Amino acid sequence: MKQFTSDELRKLYIEFYHSKGHAIIDSASLIPENDPTVLFTTAGMHPLVPYLLGEKHPAGNRLTDVQICVRTGDIDEVGDASHCTFFEMLGRWSLGDYFKKDTIAWSYDFMLNKLGFDKDKFSVTVFAGDDDCPRDEESANYWREVGIPEDRIFYLNKKHNWWGPAGVTGPCGPDTEMFIDTGKPKCCPECSPACDCGKYLEIGNDVFMQYFKNADGKFEPLKQKNVDEGLGLERLLCILNGYKSVYETDLFSFAIKKLEELSGKKYGEDEAMTVAMRIIADHTRTATFLLGDVKGISPSNVDQGYVLRRLIRRAMRYCRTLGVDDSALVELAKLYVEKYKDAYPYIKENEERIVSELEGEKDKFAKTIEQGLKEFDKIVAHLPENMTVFPGKTAFRLYDTFGFPIEMTEELAKEKGYTLDRAGYDKAFADHQALSKAGAEQKFKGGLADGGEFTARLHSATHLLNAALKQVLHDDNIQQRGSNITAERLRFDFNFPRPLTAEEIADVEKLVNAEIAKDSEVKLEEMSVDEARASGAVGVFGSKYGEVVKVYTIGFSKEICGGPHAKRTGELGKFKIVKEQSSSAGIRRIKAILEYDE
Repeated sequence: MKQFTSDELRKLYIEFYHSKGHAIIDSASLIPENDPTVLFTTAGMHPLVPYLLGEKHPAGNRLTDVQICVRTGDIDEVGDASHCTFFEMLGRWSLGDYFKKDTIAWSYDFMLNKLGFDKDKFSVTVFAGDDDCPRDEESANYWREVGIPEDRIFYLNKKHNWWGPAGVTGPCGPDTEMFIDTGKPKCCPECSPACDCGKYLEIGNDVFMQYFKNADGKFEPLKQKNVDEGLGLERLLCILNGYKSVYETDLFSFAIKKLEELSGKKYGEDEAMTVAMRIIADHTRTATFLLGDVKGISPSNVDQGYVLRRLIRRAMRYCRTLGVDDSALVELAKLYVEKYKDAYPYIKENEERIVSELEGEKDKFAKTIEQGLKEFDKIVAHLPENMTVFPGKTAFRLYDTFGFPIEMTEELAKEKGYTLDRAGYDKAFADHQALSKAGAEQKFKGGLADGGEFTARLHSATHLLNAALKQVLHDDNIQQRGSNITAERLRFDFNFPRPLTAEEIADVEKLVNAEIAKDSEVKLEEMSVDEARASGAVGVFGSKYGEVVKVYTIGFSKEICGGPHAKRTGELGKFKIVKEQSSSAGIRRIKAILEYDE
């Protein structure tokens, strides 16, 4: 089988689907646009939700891209052969255009003829059907048409072959997944891709959004049927090249080599050192992209900034395990910038910010360690003389309150003659995770995936707020640094060095409400990136010349945006800022609501 580099694989995929009439679109930011359901862009479909729900995409109804994503739900699994917190997703979509026949024919063509997978080792799965929706014989028949034999078509349940909806209600449907047989023996007579025995490796997934789950839990046929294909670049690259882990691919190999040089240790010889190298390499790559993003965030103690800080500090902890200085993260970040500068030019443009933020976090973490050491000494001084076990709950408090690594607590406890109650620590950690997950599920419920006129109105209000801030603060360099909208309120982050005064807040409200009172039409125009820039529209400009974008004019605001929005400003009621605070260094946060007369 042919060997591939990451650049070759990206190009091959994009060009293949471009030849099938798909418009090439840019990767969206890692910070979701007005979607409170997630902290980060976790899949290729997230930036396209409005268009999957029926809005017209300016580039047409056949799209392809390479979307950068971040998932941190299984951060503790990073260090094994395949888990990554940052990854790239090769994707293509049909928005109400072609459906299962062309999707399956092209997937087969790409996998076997372009990538060179062995037809005799190629298997697929389809939805087996249940009380909600019928068996997906349509997909199975199309796989038969391209030559997949009956014994390599597996029917699996919703757990394995169903997608969505993203929210409580919304588009959803069966998927069909593609696998390669590794040659391992069957684990049982019923062995299938549903097993975890390692015989079958997933290489791709096609989702067919053909149903809408309503508030009553019923599945109704969609008017606009969509296709969403997703192939993980790192995973696919690893399988194609016959590597045992993604860290052997060209996306990581140079970073691992640098860590070998800095530490004097050899990757693969010692399990603990190998895991440490993988974690440092993965987390630093993710931090580089989050810091260098077009809506770049900073380490903080809330939301995306908290996750970023956790990743950076976890990488720094493992630098200590590996025996290298924290400055290794800066060296790796510079290497990642060089590696990705052609695929994502803004990473190079923001290199100075990436390095500065990492340096700053290094200094803050050093202070955290110092503070944690003092607190540890205080705790030990108050433990009973005859006590030999360091309490697990106390160890967790050191971690949760001071960010003090459990590994360091364990080492210090051992030096003082204590055995750490690791079971007690693990229980306290698990209890905390359960509470955090429950809170997150409550915090991020709803969102644009569920739609709704109130979220659309608040989305329009963020545009007016952004424009009003520039006017009142006399600063055209103000940019959106994050936005989170629920049906009840909006949250808007922007770059500004100081708190707003009460007078400035009142002036912003006054400007926005004056525009609302005019009840002006919300105008939508489609134009090229160059035309949008020339017209004075603000927003993140794509790097592809001539790409068509949507531009919304809302009163004195003109922005590139995907929608959805209100029809007229008069629908917005009364705009009121309820809080203005710091989000992170140099970033302010405004929370606002729309009030309506009874």
